[in-house]
Amino acid sequence: MQKQHISLPANAHILVVKMAGIGDLLLATPALRALRESYPQAQIDLLATPDSAGILDGWDVIDNTIILDKYLFDQPKQIVSNPQALMKLNALWQQLRQGHYDAVLLLHHLTLRFGRLKHQMLMRATGAKWRVGLDNGHGWFLNVHVKDDGFGAMHEAEYNMAVAAAAGATITNKKLELPLGEQEREKAQQLVFDYQQTEPIPRPLIAMHPGSGGYSTARRWAPERFAHLADELYSSVGGQLLLLGGPEEAELHQQIIRQMQSAMPVRSLAGKGNIKVTAAVLALVDLFVGNDAGLMHIAAAVGAPSVAIFGLSNHKAWGPYTGDPTSKRAKVVRLDLPCMPCFYRGHQLGTPEGCSTRDCLAQLQVDPVAIAARTMLKEVHGYGSEATTPTRS
Repeated sequence: MQKQHISLPANAHILVVKMAGIGDLLLATPALRALRESYPQAQIDLLATPDSAGILDGWDVIDNTIILDKYLFDQPKQIVSNPQALMKLNALWQQLRQGHYDAVLLLHHLTLRFGRLKHQMLMRATGAKWRVGLDNGHGWFLNVHVKDDGFGAMHEAEYNMAVAAAAGATITNKKLELPLGEQEREKAQQLVFDYQQTEPIPRPLIAMHPGSGGYSTARRWAPERFAHLADELYSSVGGQLLLLGGPEEAELHQQIIRQMQSAMPVRSLAGKGNIKVTAAVLALVDLFVGNDAGLMHIAAAVGAPSVAIFGLSNHKAWGPYTGDPTSKRAKVVRLDLPCMPCFYRGHQLGTPEGCSTRDCLAQLQVDPVAIAARTMLKEVHGYGSEATTPTRS
């Protein structure tokens, strides 16, 4: 039975599969919210990876989160040669069967051959009547098909919502969601403000993320350009700088601090607080500037005005997403070279590490990023206008 759209029972059991990083999971939150609003009595479970699932802890849209470390099964030999992996797969199979799912929604492209096999086995394991997902011509195992026109034909968040809509969900709110508790907000306040209690806090508060996560370090703009950008912004609007990232990016932060020439106050928060504390910090800042990475999506989710630097990856697929095409709170800065993007292009994965010269980032100078940052500070907050001073309490 092949369909383009279905309607589920009010008390349906629904499994949403999004085994991806934190940023990709956040791009699924409008789809998850739409499912909950459309099926308030349903049981909605999420299958996610260990490194991303915690970002949605405390969100009442999801009833249960099932964890699967997909990296244990990236290659066929990992499955047949690892008894522990086989045991985990068997336990997962039993758990999925016990869910008695009416529908399973796959929020992934069917790009790689082995990946398609894994997704097919996973969906079959649920025993669900309806298997809903994107079809690029390889979705023979689906019975509710959403046309996949390739990476960037729609933003990834829009693709996710299209899958939810095919399962009967009505989309009313396209904003990303990142639930934050008081504990995370208090810790963020301490990190950002409590260190300097006797003097006015220099504003604007500018956060930068010069890293990219481990999957594709080729997405990083040069650290010396982040340093130059900080100096440029300080000369025009003042303020202070927070460098964000994991503990593995601490040395990268120090490189930037050593290369800064201005007197801009700067601190590295590398590894200080968990990812939700970092999200709460981003909810406090006046501007975020960063590479294509998970923190860029977190900034968008908490409403931080964001300037995203893109090179080899597909900005039409993974640019900062506000849910509002008229919003001035998110902007992508990139070159327009004939070879771009080389990562996630059409229906192909492409090259995560780009070419040897990486002209898309090597040739991207500071000026266009600084102009975008200054424009956003002025339009959103009024910084740079005569009526605004760069320091306030």
